[in-house]
Amino acid sequence: MRFYNTLTKSKEEFQSLEPGKVGMYTCGPTVYSFIHIGNIRAYVFSDTLRRVLENAGYEVRLIKNITDAGHLTNDDIAQGDSGEDKIEKKARAEKKTPTEITLFYEEYFHQTEEAMNILPAHYFPRATAHVEQMIKLIEILIAKGHAYEKNGNVFLDVTTFPDYGKLSGNTLENLKVGARLEEHPDKKHPWDFALWLKAPAGHIMHWPSPWSEGYPGWHIECSAMSMEYLGDTLDIHTGGEDNIFPHHEAEIVQSEGITDKPFVRFWLHARHILVSGEKMSKSKGNFYTLEDIKMQGFSPMDFRVLLLGSHYRSQMNFTWDSLMQAKKNKESLFVTRKRITNTLLSEDISSPLNGENEYKKIEEAMNDDLNSPEALSLALALCKKINLALDQEIPLHLTTLRLIFEKIFFLFGLKEEEENIPEEVRLIAKDRDKARAEKNFTESDRLRDLIITHGYKIEDTQNGYEIRKI
Repeated sequence: MRFYNTLTKSKEEFQSLEPGKVGMYTCGPTVYSFIHIGNIRAYVFSDTLRRVLENAGYEVRLIKNITDAGHLTNDDIAQGDSGEDKIEKKARAEKKTPTEITLFYEEYFHQTEEAMNILPAHYFPRATAHVEQMIKLIEILIAKGHAYEKNGNVFLDVTTFPDYGKLSGNTLENLKVGARLEEHPDKKHPWDFALWLKAPAGHIMHWPSPWSEGYPGWHIECSAMSMEYLGDTLDIHTGGEDNIFPHHEAEIVQSEGITDKPFVRFWLHARHILVSGEKMSKSKGNFYTLEDIKMQGFSPMDFRVLLLGSHYRSQMNFTWDSLMQAKKNKESLFVTRKRITNTLLSEDISSPLNGENEYKKIEEAMNDDLNSPEALSLALALCKKINLALDQEIPLHLTTLRLIFEKIFFLFGLKEEEENIPEEVRLIAKDRDKARAEKNFTESDRLRDLIITHGYKIEDTQNGYEIRKI
């Protein structure tokens, strides 16, 4: 099993720190807005990684944080420690409390993950519940000479870490040229970053500390929560590529400054999603959530198959046409599984088409840095072989095939979806079935065409018929 490690810029064979067990941390949402399809890609990637590990026999402990304080609006500028708190800004705009904002958007996040069939993390720690742990870590950094306090603010001194920039390549030498910085009068070095900030007048969320009434920096939150539940050294840390700098770079130096141990052994990052070749933006009208996908007649599993069709380290271009193709691929997987489950054909345990060789290749592809496009292509090719054999009524090793498809569906993270078929369409389908039984094929064809005008198609099977949305 090999994964591409952002830290070493190479594929490495994976072995966990403790045999048979994996400690895994995923950067979760900042709960001030609806998560979009780019966020979902990062969470599906992390979920797929977990499934591959569990499929290989590992016991995975997954922690996914909820950022409900300390994430500032200028997170894309310099060290992400300037600007207004995103949650407070939203609370003021909607005339609500920060808690009302965070609980609403956290619930939406969980609902979206459930719809996407993302296995729930073992724990979703909230930043606001771990301020005490953050303060203790900051005290250690100050005591060891890695951090300093001035005017109630505490900053990490990046110059005390010679290998700062080892994850992103943004060493202090490289950062000197063309840096877009917001100078802070209390910083010794412009690239030092905040561990604790004194709350200005009117700031809603603040806590007591040895330095001031204030709030933690965004970066120290993840170090505190990950080490609280996974220990000093993590096997795997995942996130989107936008987290690499400054967030994950900051996590490394502050965590290793505290423990003097390697913080993370494998860093894995998913790339961004483009929409029709452009960066996603609300101003461009191409900022999509899962609800937008549903409103266009697609399902969460359609979107999951679309994500599987693009390697997590490749920049993905989302289009409605590509989602339509993904929907067809999903239906091929689901229909094939249903056919081998419901077929009345006799079983041939000596059949060479039992799926074992194909599944071995699928598993190998997924174990090779989550090569889901290759795995999906292999699965669809298997579907084609099975359907051809079933159409020709060739006996198959059905027991093994059914087991193989259960494994494929687990690896791909697919689940059955309920279709809300209108009652009118169901009644037409019943009338059509009656017409077919009476050999009134003219009426049967008329009713089939009527079903199509409603946006559905009907497929006849050995066990009756199935209605599917077109």
